Amino acid sequence: MWLGPEEVLLAGALWVTERANPFFLLQRRRGHGKGGGLTGLLVGTLDVVLDSSARVAPYRILHQTQDSQVYWAVACGSSRKEITKHWEWLENNLLQTLSIFDNEEDITTFVKGKIHGIIAEENKNEQPQSEEDPGKFKEAELKMRKQFGMPEVEKLVNYYSCSYWKGRVPRQGWLYLTVNHLCFYSFLLGKEVTLVIQWVDVTQLEKNATLLFPECIKVSTRDSELYFSMFLNINETFKLMEQLANIAMRQLLDNESFLQDKSLPKPRKPLKNISALKRDLDARAKNECYRATFRLPKDECLDGHTDCTLWTPFNKMHIPGQMFVSNNYICFASKAEEACHLIIPLREVTIVEKADSSSVLPSPLSISTKSKMTFFFANLKDRDFLVQRISDFLQRTPSKKPCSSDREWKWNLADPGCEEVPELPSSSPLAVSPTSALSSRPVNFCAGEVPTASQGLLKLFRRNSEELLGPKGAKEKMKEESWNIHFFEYGRGMCMYRTAKTRELVQKGIPENLRGELWLLFSGAWNEMVTHPGYYADLVEKSMGKYNLATEEIERDLHRSMPEHPAFQNELGIAALRRVLTAYAFRNPTIGYCQAMNIVTSVLLLYCNEEEAFWLLVALCERMLPDYYNTRVVGALVDQGIFEELTREYLPQLSEKMQDLGVISTISLSWFLTLFLSVMPFESAVVIVDCFFYEGIKFILQVSLAILDANMEKLLQCCDEGEAMTILGRYLDNVVNRQSVSPPIPHLHALLTSGDDPPLEIDIFELIKTSYEKFSNLKADDIEQMRFKQRLKVIQSLEDTAKKSVVRAVSSDIGFSIEELEELYVVFKAKYLMSCYWGNNRAAAARRDQSLPYLEQYRIDMEQFKELFISLTPWSCGAHTPVLAGRLFRLLDENRDSLINFKEFVTGMSGMYHGDLTEKLKVLYKLHLPPALNPEETESALEATSYFTEDVTTEETQEDKGRRNENGPEKEEKGTSPQDYKYYLRMWAKEKESKKETIKDLPKMSQEQFIELCKTLYNMFSEDPVEQELYHAIATVASLLLRIGEVGKKFSNRPVRKSEDCKANNTQDPVSEEESPTSEQSQNSAVEQQPQADHEDKTCDDAQPEKTQQENQTLGDGSGEGQGSPLQLLSDDETKDDMSMSSYSMVSTGSLQCEDIADDTVLVGCEGSSSAARYGSTIDTDWSISFEQILASMLTETALVNYFEKKVNILQKIKDQKKVERQFSSSSDYELSSVSG
Repeated sequence: MWLGPEEVLLAGALWVTERANPFFLLQRRRGHGKGGGLTGLLVGTLDVVLDSSARVAPYRILHQTQDSQVYWAVACGSSRKEITKHWEWLENNLLQTLSIFDNEEDITTFVKGKIHGIIAEENKNEQPQSEEDPGKFKEAELKMRKQFGMPEVEKLVNYYSCSYWKGRVPRQGWLYLTVNHLCFYSFLLGKEVTLVIQWVDVTQLEKNATLLFPECIKVSTRDSELYFSMFLNINETFKLMEQLANIAMRQLLDNESFLQDKSLPKPRKPLKNISALKRDLDARAKNECYRATFRLPKDECLDGHTDCTLWTPFNKMHIPGQMFVSNNYICFASKAEEACHLIIPLREVTIVEKADSSSVLPSPLSISTKSKMTFFFANLKDRDFLVQRISDFLQRTPSKKPCSSDREWKWNLADPGCEEVPELPSSSPLAVSPTSALSSRPVNFCAGEVPTASQGLLKLFRRNSEELLGPKGAKEKMKEESWNIHFFEYGRGMCMYRTAKTRELVQKGIPENLRGELWLLFSGAWNEMVTHPGYYADLVEKSMGKYNLATEEIERDLHRSMPEHPAFQNELGIAALRRVLTAYAFRNPTIGYCQAMNIVTSVLLLYCNEEEAFWLLVALCERMLPDYYNTRVVGALVDQGIFEELTREYLPQLSEKMQDLGVISTISLSWFLTLFLSVMPFESAVVIVDCFFYEGIKFILQVSLAILDANMEKLLQCCDEGEAMTILGRYLDNVVNRQSVSPPIPHLHALLTSGDDPPLEIDIFELIKTSYEKFSNLKADDIEQMRFKQRLKVIQSLEDTAKKSVVRAVSSDIGFSIEELEELYVVFKAKYLMSCYWGNNRAAAARRDQSLPYLEQYRIDMEQFKELFISLTPWSCGAHTPVLAGRLFRLLDENRDSLINFKEFVTGMSGMYHGDLTEKLKVLYKLHLPPALNPEETESALEATSYFTEDVTTEETQEDKGRRNENGPEKEEKGTSPQDYKYYLRMWAKEKESKKETIKDLPKMSQEQFIELCKTLYNMFSEDPVEQELYHAIATVASLLLRIGEVGKKFSNRPVRKSEDCKANNTQDPVSEEESPTSEQSQNSAVEQQPQADHEDKTCDDAQPEKTQQENQTLGDGSGEGQGSPLQLLSDDETKDDMSMSSYSMVSTGSLQCEDIADDTVLVGCEGSSSAARYGSTIDTDWSISFEQILASMLTETALVNYFEKKVNILQKIKDQKKVERQFSSSSDYELSSVSG
């Protein structure tokens, strides 16, 4: 590449001049290439350690003038070819011009100008976004690609100097972190280390310091542990590694591959050596932290933050902290934890003004809201810029009228009965048919036309309880009064000051009248609801009357949701629950519906109206409990891992016992998934939910630890899991809420409390208080860190389970061992994942459906299959291998969706590796018949594939074939509706049936197909150690078979054929007699063909109509890859191959010697009268040969039998494939060897 001319003082240091003229020198880096000696080793080591660009570009061109001591570097190159091209351009275009100049300074100025011009011209064609990355970083990315053979789509995020510990010896080198890989390269005195690890293979990342290693990062995979140390900034490196591993885990979990954010604001100052990708990832990390701290919607992006102070009127102080500004919010967090948090939505802001500065209050800023609150910030460093940013965001904020407001909330509180909706009579259309209200017209929630009730179901179904008038009622009124005072001092609604006082009030329990309002505020669901008016109503309308797997499951669980509560003992509550769950399933089809969602949603509906319950469910599933409610409950398993870790830390005595009993995995899922609602009395569990919405998962973990701590003595004496579960069940059943004003609801687990002693009741508020006293030092940031660590472990564990499940499912039908299947699965999955992140489009990711069975989740297309086939097949056919791979793919792709799953893949591989000569030849034979042979086959001819089964190693009966034809439409379902589980059940049931296919069931092979088979065999033997013997053997067999075909044709052409349909049957129908054509038999082949022909005639009458139609179609299409003319015999790709045949030669049996078989020879016939030359005649369509005849002929040749009976170790092939997978650039003269762990 051309370089902007750079000054070089010592041209000879570490460089050797190879070519020179009066104005230019072409130099090679000393030690580069062969015979570098000690100098080469030293220079190579220096280049790696100092990260010299000479490692990538070992050639350069310098400009010089005779009298000057200064040289100018004008070009560099990674290979001799590249640098020679530049050299020749300079000689051809500049030398003559330069010789005219008299002044040397003019020469240098001219050369520099010319080079700058060339660079400017080249840069015109470059993509503009590449300019974002600094020059030094681009150079590092080039080194990474060259060193590790990565394609251009693999983006480098950052690179670090560090040491890799190989044994006890540190190897200094460079660690490259790309989006999908961790790579390391070191070259020290001739010793080279190259490591490439995919992030999806990482099972653990740890930062630790031991006696053996200094502060280091440990990267664990399934088969190795790698240690890296001596980082300049280990914390930054580790944080980035965590982020990249997390992105990879997301890809495994839900196919979310990494997409760079192109909308990042450009830095005000140029950042040295920081890539745009690194900035993107840093911004993502800050955004996630910001959203989690203030419970903001998932699409909110932080614009910036600054130190400041906030005036808090409730304690008359200026609290130091940080102000955060994003597209739709201004937030404040105090430096002292819990001193004060504040969220100001820009939709609420009316005035932003700069106040006058003073020595006491420098750079003040006041922000006023619609609710008549004013916030004073001071000590702002860049106030003018901040005000400008806020003004910009305010201009973009849509002025939508929210559905409700704080004023309405206050009104509801003042007169709780004013909006009460009377219970609907059973004749009401809503009570009878929940869909009727929505089917007539769209629902407008803002106008109050809600499907059921405008408030929580609890108000509609509250019994006239005496509790409201007694001491409990008085206590409830006092709670409400406390909150009213709090609202007066700290504000109400979204802009409320959130302090330690707020938390204290939440711990004491939220009054029932305020519960819905405060849940919406603390969870952040209120923000999403007011910014999406009408969204829920539209979803309900769209989802009504639609049915899928999620709606079926919802219907099944509706009546199991709090059946003991009166609100869900009638159609009104059930209909509301149905609508909310169905609407969410349509909003988020990746989750759809998961058990436990019904229990949580039913409680939300008691305190909120439908729309509010819906948005609370969104906040729970998508932000507060991420990945909890998916098919594999990954989030709950992650938090279960955290719970185990915390138990080890806080309750070490109990931890080991719990692990032995296996209790934690049982309890944590039921506790966490339903937020204790399914294991505690309702009145108590709802107080847990209050604290959860304020504190998040931290509180659930805290209470869980407190429960274990309270039962420690009893649990330590348990003998088994059942006893431990009973103890915990009894304890939770007796957690009571003595302050509840609602009548007690019978708890389903009450049976566990039976016993002689009266149960000891535990007050829920005491339990909460204890949990804060003992375990309040849990930090949200620490939990997020632990979540990352556990997520790696859980997802990799699930992937291992999936692998075992798939391997177990296919192992019974396949010849491979369990170990071989596991290795093949790893290779197959890696190929699929590579297409996800290196493919040009996202189609590969889109075709993975998590709801499908494990076996169907990873599927590859033809290009990926070809790559795997070429590296793993025992039948290497040189340039013909991709053609064979394409045929096998078409044979395996039975449902014609251009994708094959793992079972189909190993079925194809097993056919080549296992079984005897007959089975292997059967596979080879099928590869030269439709559908494998003809890629252009139209859909109407697909019926001809009834002969060819997906499972080439198992066998099927004629009855099975009939059944498969009947089930034709079901195959189409797989392509159009992959979620049809019934189809898969039928498919699996069918697979379990015994299948038997005899060699007589195989159709006959036409002359054109036989020619293709011969061509494949010649290519297959070309690299074999005994290729001459094999050539001789196949020539003999081919000649013999051609003669048999000719003799057979004479008998099949007798006038006794009954119809054209019968003729089709003759050429395709199997023969009944097994033949062993030796040389003697071939002489008497006429006698042997007689009964065959008679048999064929008899079978004409009984031929199935479908079969006849199929066979006619096959003949009509030329029964091969071309149609009719021999010019089309070979595809365009094949004719270009080195092994392609340029002509057909006619060879007689007697004259055929092994040296006659050249690469350009194909046998067509043995008799001149019927043979077809490639040009001038058509293929003989009446000629045919059966599989039995081919098999019998092959058995006569020992060389062929030995070749097909030869055992090949597929594990060695897989090992070789992994080595070859990283193709290093051929321009590098260093020998790069891949070193693993």
